[in-house]
Amino acid sequence: MNSENAKFSLKNLFDVEGWVCVVTGGSTGIGLMIAQAFANNGARVYIAGRRQDTLNSAAERWGKALTHPQGQIVPISADCTDKASIEQLVRAVAAKEQRVDVLVNNAGVGIGSSEIEQGDESAAALKEVLWNESLEDWEQVYRTNVIGYFFTAAAFLPLLNAAARDGHTGAVINISSMSGITRTTQHHFKYNVSKAAAIHLSTLLAQEFRRPGVRVRVNSIAPGIFPSEMTTEDSDEANKSRIDAAPDYGQKKGIPAGRAGSDEDMAQTALFLACNEYAYGQTVAVEGGYLLEHP
Repeated sequence: MNSENAKFSLKNLFDVEGWVCVVTGGSTGIGLMIAQAFANNGARVYIAGRRQDTLNSAAERWGKALTHPQGQIVPISADCTDKASIEQLVRAVAAKEQRVDVLVNNAGVGIGSSEIEQGDESAAALKEVLWNESLEDWEQVYRTNVIGYFFTAAAFLPLLNAAARDGHTGAVINISSMSGITRTTQHHFKYNVSKAAAIHLSTLLAQEFRRPGVRVRVNSIAPGIFPSEMTTEDSDEANKSRIDAAPDYGQKKGIPAGRAGSDEDMAQTALFLACNEYAYGQTVAVEGGYLLEHP
């Protein structure tokens, strides 16, 4: 009876000890939250990004104070908008590991904003606002938020498939956004469209990665407002961003939870999708109820 009950313990339900994880954009913001979630529970986590100094400081600051003796945070420089750099990242991980249990595609950008307000603008005025969008910015956002996810998942597929064992599958977690679900533009068309595309990409990859001979699950997390360099434009000496919210923050932002997301909120979601072997092709929105106010 005790052994039967043991499977319901938190350790068994969310056991990532000895796992190998790769997190792109893992040195700050949501990526760092997820990297810490896995490393503090015994996983070896490779954080990838373009800024080597930021990667090193994240690994130095958080990798030496882990709560699990087997956990590691390892920095590797990589640009996930460049196929050659992605291949180099895979080779660097493969030189040390025979498998990857979890790939988190998190690297993302948001460039500029559209000056669009609800109102009675004329067609000509609205056309002018939309036409003034930068084609190059659209391409850069798509290249990072969608195309980079596609090629990174493809490049890591053999290592992810090598993780299959005794009911365990490799897993891809794509970080999309509630912005890809809401019907409102939130003043940034290109970002919202790219995140909607990332959600659909996750669905398509989930279909393709379940074919005979491939055992890799693909899911997506659609975060709401979380502290990151994208939402606060900066991070501190610990590679963390802060949102100092007034008591009426939730009311002003239309968030029933009344606050921004926390490190723990994101960590719980990532561990769930990594460990739940019955989750396939899902998008989990973690946004404090924002989509109830902004469907």
